[in-house]
Amino acid sequence: MAQSNLLEVDWSKIPPPVDDGGAAHLVGVAIPPVTLLATDDSSVMLSALAGRTVVFAYPRTGEPGKISLVDDWDMIPGARGCTPQTCSFRDLFAELKAAGARQVFGLSTQDNVYQTEMASRLHLPFPVLSDEKLKLTRALNLPTMEVAGLTLIKRLALIIDDGRIRHVFYPVFPPDRNAADVLAWLRENPR
Repeated sequence: MAQSNLLEVDWSKIPPPVDDGGAAHLVGVAIPPVTLLATDDSSVMLSALAGRTVVFAYPRTGEPGKISLVDDWDMIPGARGCTPQTCSFRDLFAELKAAGARQVFGLSTQDNVYQTEMASRLHLPFPVLSDEKLKLTRALNLPTMEVAGLTLIKRLALIIDDGRIRHVFYPVFPPDRNAADVLAWLRENPR
């Protein structure tokens, strides 16, 4: 089934994810020394970054006009909305930086080649990290879901201060509001 417009979603017709406790253990955890490839061709070790870092994770972005991963993708709680979430972080990027985010990253288990095309297509002002080999996902025990034989990260956002997780947004719904929620938190919790 071809994917419909990736940005226009009636969230009332999409099942919201439930808080399954999959991220409850993350607050206060030190980020492990895992290096991930970014869409700007750099290698990023989140544990080594100074200051405040925002990382939003999502299952996988789609491509306009391409076939969905599975026919019922929209009915999997938390699956739909990766492109709207990513675009909301793009649109609020300057405000996130002004509110104290030294770095902003997207994160998924999609490969870097796909992510680089997507970052260019969506005109992202921040890099997207590939955890294709699930190194960070497994090291942090991030909440995941299995779809079509793939392990995908469930949608969440992390506020990381000097390599340690300070706050977690999970579950995230609707996804297009996640960046605004993160921005509000940053403004209410300056460093």
